Amino acid sequence: MASSLAAIKFILSKIPVLFKTIVFHALSLSPTCHKWTLRTELTVTMLREFITNAPPSTITQQQAMFLTDPGVKGSVWVSKTTFPAPADDGHGPQNLLFKAIHDLKTGTEEFTKPYLQDVEGEWVGYRAGATANTPEPTAMSEREKYENLTRRMNTDATLLYFHGGSYYLMDPVSIRPLVTKYATLANGRVFSVRYRLAPQYPFPAALLDGLVAYLSLLYPPPGAFHEPIPASRIILCGDSAGGNLTSALLQLLLQFHRDTPNGEEPSVMFHGTKVLIPLPRGIALNSPSMDLTRSMHGTEYDAIWDYLPPPSLSPTESPPCAIWPSDPPRADLFCEGSALCHPLVSPLAAPSWAGSPPIFIACGQERLTDECKVFAQEAARSGVPIVWEQYEAMPHCFSTVLGDSVEGQAYFESWATFIQSVTSNPAEMTTKGAFITARTLERTLVDVYSLLDMSEQDVRDSMERGRKVIIDRFSRGKGSKSHSIAP
Repeated sequence: MASSLAAIKFILSKIPVLFKTIVFHALSLSPTCHKWTLRTELTVTMLREFITNAPPSTITQQQAMFLTDPGVKGSVWVSKTTFPAPADDGHGPQNLLFKAIHDLKTGTEEFTKPYLQDVEGEWVGYRAGATANTPEPTAMSEREKYENLTRRMNTDATLLYFHGGSYYLMDPVSIRPLVTKYATLANGRVFSVRYRLAPQYPFPAALLDGLVAYLSLLYPPPGAFHEPIPASRIILCGDSAGGNLTSALLQLLLQFHRDTPNGEEPSVMFHGTKVLIPLPRGIALNSPSMDLTRSMHGTEYDAIWDYLPPPSLSPTESPPCAIWPSDPPRADLFCEGSALCHPLVSPLAAPSWAGSPPIFIACGQERLTDECKVFAQEAARSGVPIVWEQYEAMPHCFSTVLGDSVEGQAYFESWATFIQSVTSNPAEMTTKGAFITARTLERTLVDVYSLLDMSEQDVRDSMERGRKVIIDRFSRGKGSKSHSIAP
């Protein structure tokens, strides 16, 4: 109740800002008015105010804002389930993960070894015949909900979805409408993962959860609702930090394959059985956060269109609480400062993407654009089929916050086309890219192999400089102005 009143008070305090935004847009005085609708102007303005000018709040308070389950209603089936952790027998997923982290090190990266834990999540699918206010059946078991969900699937495509939120915010319950949209467009089912959040569970806890979730789709553990799902029907998906986790999981799987001799498929002990670890069918990323050093934070022109704060505004400077600063202290919420450039923390530093399945990447004209471009061109140069789309004048994750805009609708159409193509005939997919003009949606073809004039060494040097800035700020024990929400 107190948090709701605080939110109302904050919104009321922003009425003058919103009024100014309306007037400037109407009089064509806003620098963005020729590219944005009034709704976009108001949405981005409020997000900026919320992120940068809200009263300081602790990490605990920020997390709590996104953990309340609003309930389930409307044209969606939601089946909550838990995948039990496999036995820690010394030959399981965590051991392969720790070896991959060690093998991909480039220096003295440190990390805390997480324990195996049950992985919770939600199966989400379209519910036919329901209206917007149709309530969830209260007498139906979770298994029965899952059976209803799968009974009405038009394809056997399965999306393994990771939400965004800077690795320390959000939850499947807070992103359910977007996941429902994805499930509907894919005509399939989505498993939305409740991975462990930082700072309580730093790297690589979330990645371990993602790996267990992927293996659980392939090889259902005891009590699972689903039958084994072939890797050829699984697409990994993620937005923002979820795009980072998706890419890190892909790079981890590629490392398993690189580390397996004679072209054989890697294997692991999972719930007492030795199983193979195949690659998924495809990858779909929306405004992925590929560089946690935030060294390539875009131009000042990009900042005009985005609500993300500059790197100088860090959630590490939030007021202290029970979970932050950590004990012992570390430079970043998600990982040790020494690990910020590790390929499984910042996938932009990955040695290669060769062998990857087709990847769809979409972003706006945002602070993360450059790192998205570098990732796309490096993957394309590695021989990976890439579908690249950049939307002019659109902010970070615009399809989430502006899903009803013409740009948001165009994104969802392209996303759905990719899912259909990669599911039905991935062998015929080729690399292609487009720049989509705001409002008119005019498409200009772009060369995905040359999206940004930066060499691999330039990228590595930039990331290392960004890492040192974060560590230096931490070492001084002071930083710039804090903010409530990070990308």
